[in-house]
Amino acid sequence: MLSDIEIAEQATLKPISEIAQKIGLSSDDLEFYGKYKAKVPMSTIKAKSSNKDGKLVLVTAMNPTPAGEGKTTVSIGLAQAMAKLDRNVMLALREPSLGPVFGIKGGAAGGGYSQVLPMEDINLHFTGDLHAITSANNLLSAMLDNHIYQGNELNIDINRILWKRCMDMNDRALRSVKIGVGGGTNGVEREDSFTITAASEVMAILCLAKDADDLKERLKNIAVAYDMDGKIVTAGDIGAHGSMAALLKDAINPNLVQSIEYVPAFIHGGPFANISHGCNSIIATKTAMKLADITITEAGFGADLGAYKFLDIKCRKAGIWPDACVIVSTVRSLKYNAGIPKEELTIPNVDKVREGFCNLAKHIENMQAMGIPVIVTSNKFPSDTQEELDEMKKMCEEIGASFAPADIFANGGAGGIELANKVLDILDQNIEKKPYYVYDLEDSTEGKIRKIAQKIYGAADIEILPAAREKIDLFEKTGYGNLPVCIAKTQYSLSDDASLLGRPEGFTLTVREARLAAGAGYIVILTGKVMTMPGLPKKPAALSIDIDSDGTIRGLF
Repeated sequence: MLSDIEIAEQATLKPISEIAQKIGLSSDDLEFYGKYKAKVPMSTIKAKSSNKDGKLVLVTAMNPTPAGEGKTTVSIGLAQAMAKLDRNVMLALREPSLGPVFGIKGGAAGGGYSQVLPMEDINLHFTGDLHAITSANNLLSAMLDNHIYQGNELNIDINRILWKRCMDMNDRALRSVKIGVGGGTNGVEREDSFTITAASEVMAILCLAKDADDLKERLKNIAVAYDMDGKIVTAGDIGAHGSMAALLKDAINPNLVQSIEYVPAFIHGGPFANISHGCNSIIATKTAMKLADITITEAGFGADLGAYKFLDIKCRKAGIWPDACVIVSTVRSLKYNAGIPKEELTIPNVDKVREGFCNLAKHIENMQAMGIPVIVTSNKFPSDTQEELDEMKKMCEEIGASFAPADIFANGGAGGIELANKVLDILDQNIEKKPYYVYDLEDSTEGKIRKIAQKIYGAADIEILPAAREKIDLFEKTGYGNLPVCIAKTQYSLSDDASLLGRPEGFTLTVREARLAAGAGYIVILTGKVMTMPGLPKKPAALSIDIDSDGTIRGLF
């Protein structure tokens, strides 16, 4: 079997100008990054803003196995299938982070014959967006520390600094560091830490900004520290927001590429869903909706994380709502949620498929409760048996969800025709959309967390540890009580404990830390053991990646 990169290398790409014509864009509407990549500038986006919105399909998943269940692959395969059915369709996906690429999970360009191309570019530096975000984030850090060193006119309390440096790589050694060691011209000595770029607030801001002016205003509002009187000091107070916005001048423009079957795709922004909001940029999604009749987008990890945050945070801010939701499942993920060890997931076991369905059922029920029609797809693996797939179909239909298998990894769009028809059956009904939110912005922060925990996760209650409660009370006291909350938790369970598989009940969600993301416009709630700076595994994927004398990359999936 060919690897993903071998399949990608054998594909024949079309000039990106030709792909752009499918969505009504000319060469003059693009900023080219070589022959097969382009950015769509804000001037073009504004010119298309009066176009009618197309339909929006959200692709999410049940709680995954450690290898993931293939949301991006399904999203691409579904779009390719719709294109085969002569629908005007476009993708709006996230950019990969180098951390997972060189770590264990892999890239985010799809797989097999359902990829976006050029995959090696997309999975590595691409158009430099993540580097720009890293630079803007760390410019603010440098200006903050320089302000303190140069006399600290704002009277910043160096023991209450909120802003963290970032790096687009898994590096556990940077979780806790000391900077300015030695004092003097080295700066003011203090404790600091790094987050991964995909979890930085600048990434979240880029993806939630509606335009360049909104981006700069959000950067201005970033809370960087408290002063000695307990008041918030912002990036605007430091005077950093203008130069940060200048670094993001090109990064705010969505990136246009193509799938292996020539479907246009925006790949823009890549916040993690277990830490951040897990969605690509509002600009990319809304622009795609103006350029195509159907836009397919995905949100990270399971529906308890990415899909819920897509609805609660992104849709609330963008004024959009999906017409349908595809939940990606696999036979192996059902068995995994029934407690089968990962090394035994290829062994047929209908009873465990039935037992693990409780996890998928909760995600289906959550989306249905928000009034969104649900189509479940099983991303097929060679070890799946027809009996196992039949059992999945029966259980989905019993609770009101459509079901269709998808063999899009091996067969591209042709393997997603059944799924595409099920989705189109819903889209063609023109069902009225009515946004539903689990909580009101006027609710207390604690009340918002409790409603999410109980309604989305199935928790009995929440426990807020003293340090987190102190911060939440302070955020509310200083005027940030009406913000949404973005809960960071494990992706492997509906709970905050990765070992609680299936559909846990009666558990308590423990809030251990709270962070203010005033620029992004939410409060981050950290639970369980989730880390904002991941680490590399014992045998990282980086060990297999190389480049030959001809400049051809090898070992990239």
